[in-house]
Amino acid sequence: MTPEELAKTQAAAFTQSRPWTANEFADLLANRFTHVVGNAQSFALFQVIADEAELLTIATHPTLQRQGMARARMREWHAQAAELGATRAILDVAADNLPAIALYDLCGYRRCGLRKGYYPRENNQKIDAIVMDFSLR
Repeated sequence: MTPEELAKTQAAAFTQSRPWTANEFADLLANRFTHVVGNAQSFALFQVIADEAELLTIATHPTLQRQGMARARMREWHAQAAELGATRAILDVAADNLPAIALYDLCGYRRCGLRKGYYPRENNQKIDAIVMDFSLR
């Protein structure tokens, strides 16, 4: 998976917020703590530092959504993070991203925090981020 492929898939999947650029993906992938699972059409990008893993982004191209790929990416990144020594997974999700919240609920995540006005939207609107965590043990 190249940074360009990841950026293209994320741009197609993320229509409510600014997608990351290929350069941003390249910078993240150059970091020794950053890992990616999946393929160019469906991937999860995460970091593992000490015993904590954070999901940075997950995306599936819209033409392939609703086929279980995101759930498969969640299982894959959890397994790899645990192999790397993580015992806890954490993520944040926009409060208006109901499909993602449903995915994380289905995967066993619990809400553990809130970041008020975290995600920018059009017309200077700000959406809260729900912080969620999951035990990898």
